[in-house]
Amino acid sequence: MSFEPHDEQPAVGPLEAQRPTDPAERRRALFPEATDEQWGDWRWQLRHAVRDAKGLAAKVPLTDDERAGLDETAKLFRVGVSPYYLSLIDPAHPLCPVRMQSIPVKAEARVRPGELEDPLGEDPHRPVEAIVHKYPDRVLLLATDTCSVYCRHCTRRRITRGGEAELTRTQLDLGLDYIRAHPEVRDVLISGGDPLLLSDERLEQILTPLRAIPHVEMIRIGTRMPVTLPMRITEALARLLRRYAPLFVVTHFNHPKEVTAEAKRACELLVDHGVPVENQSVLMRRINSDARIIKELNHACLRMRVRPYYLHQMDVAEGCEHLRTPIAKGLEILEDLRGWTTGMAVPHLAVDLPGGGGKVTIQPQYVLEHQATQTLFRNYRGQTYAYPEPEEQDCGCPYDAVWVNRAQG
Repeated sequence: MSFEPHDEQPAVGPLEAQRPTDPAERRRALFPEATDEQWGDWRWQLRHAVRDAKGLAAKVPLTDDERAGLDETAKLFRVGVSPYYLSLIDPAHPLCPVRMQSIPVKAEARVRPGELEDPLGEDPHRPVEAIVHKYPDRVLLLATDTCSVYCRHCTRRRITRGGEAELTRTQLDLGLDYIRAHPEVRDVLISGGDPLLLSDERLEQILTPLRAIPHVEMIRIGTRMPVTLPMRITEALARLLRRYAPLFVVTHFNHPKEVTAEAKRACELLVDHGVPVENQSVLMRRINSDARIIKELNHACLRMRVRPYYLHQMDVAEGCEHLRTPIAKGLEILEDLRGWTTGMAVPHLAVDLPGGGGKVTIQPQYVLEHQATQTLFRNYRGQTYAYPEPEEQDCGCPYDAVWVNRAQG
């Protein structure tokens, strides 16, 4: 079966009429030997992940573009798909959003102008191997370089391809020492790779000393496990994470197809245990680059009590241009969401500036004109409204100034 790589409406082969639409049916077709107990065991899932072209070809009818992509990227970036996430792939459609996030195509082997190995400019801000300290009051703690699924849009693919970062226990201890020595750090994001690939015991060996640092006010864990391996979210893990509150899980649903019963159970288990979950989607061409898809995704997230937080403009990582959208597309999507759905379903559109400039947010322009006595706006329907400006415009806070002076001495 072969499709043109950039055909917007590809013809589908004879599997179209007979492909399983139920993930459970697809699971039985792919892994008939797996018992329910094995399927629900995240360690079994990791042991049976598909990690090469031969394994993928045995499970999915690959297109010519995918076969070329697997061959030409073999020495560049890792491939790995958990059995669970593999069961969500449409075997007959090359533009299945799960498939496009899991299987490389030929374009991924090509580095385009403007693409960077370190697109976020993190490496100049790594005082020790496991720490990125790019913002004044927060750091990134790199816990591992491995994932349950290697996303084709990964911004840290220089690390997740393996061999770049020495994230040993010694290096993690040096990272904790760095945080202890920097009292300005109040927020720590643990990421990688996916830190929830670590065992509960190993996670606790990181969280216990981290929570003991007086100036660390909050901890975040960046993980795709609720999306790609929801079996990892166990009662024991949820209880463990709750002990280190305030702790937030930041996950990464990109398409409504990823919001399954298993994913819902995982997210609700965390929330039920007092662990807030937020979602950061990446805007990707032909995967979710449509307001209808983003709205459906964010409504699904809210139904399982996951807060849609960011919609990320895709980073300029090497080999990813074929998935990137123009900036204008993200603004168009926000325009089509604001006012037409609840504000909780409208994420911040964020651009992490190439080369280390940090994250900025952008939105459609609703201000038409600033005047001395009023500001003119357009609303989401395109109608004009005037907001009257107050006569008094001194915005100082004198009580707060007095309070601060007293507190300081």
